[in-house]
Amino acid sequence: MKESTSKEKVLKKIRDALVNGMPAPYEGVDGSVGVFHKPDADYREEAFAEALIREKGRFVFCKDVDELTSGLQTLLSQKGIKQVFCSENFLFGLLKELKVGISGETEDLHGCGAAVTGCEALVVRHGSVVLSSRQAMSRKGFITPPVHIVVATNKQLADEPKDVFRFLQARYGKEIPSLITFVTGPGRTADIEKNLVIGAHGPKELYIFMLDISSTFQ
Repeated sequence: MKESTSKEKVLKKIRDALVNGMPAPYEGVDGSVGVFHKPDADYREEAFAEALIREKGRFVFCKDVDELTSGLQTLLSQKGIKQVFCSENFLFGLLKELKVGISGETEDLHGCGAAVTGCEALVVRHGSVVLSSRQAMSRKGFITPPVHIVVATNKQLADEPKDVFRFLQARYGKEIPSLITFVTGPGRTADIEKNLVIGAHGPKELYIFMLDISSTFQ
């Protein structure tokens, strides 16, 4: 009889564990209940903003599209950004009103001062932005430029990472994106002598512009 390979042995153990679950190590422990306390902030938008700021990100709340457009114009002007990368139709149309150079071609990325993208979701607990391969951009689109600007809505807030997958399943059904990226703050590394360096890998700055859908489309 042919001996099983190491891979087959590992998969057999996984199948056995899924079928024959181990009993809980401690009696009376409910594994279905979350172990994290609720955020101190009363509103989810505020809790997300606090978590994002702790991770060195910047947060801008916009009550309507006019305020969003004005905020983007102010930021790009203050940073002296003349060229941005954007490949999403709604945002492309929004940026055209600002009279700024726009490119959706990856070969132009190194000449762009910022990338403007949407997102799949925002994770309240960690202040994270969730991006996926189903969005109209490549991974280079938000990693290469020094500033990453994300335009999202308060309807995209997910309390925990596990809730993000419910969002994705509701949106895409069985065709879940092949690549899902959680971005928490600007790019950073501690590879060199364990010293934290911001912007070494990825953008040096991350801005989240959150549009209040509840008041805008009432």
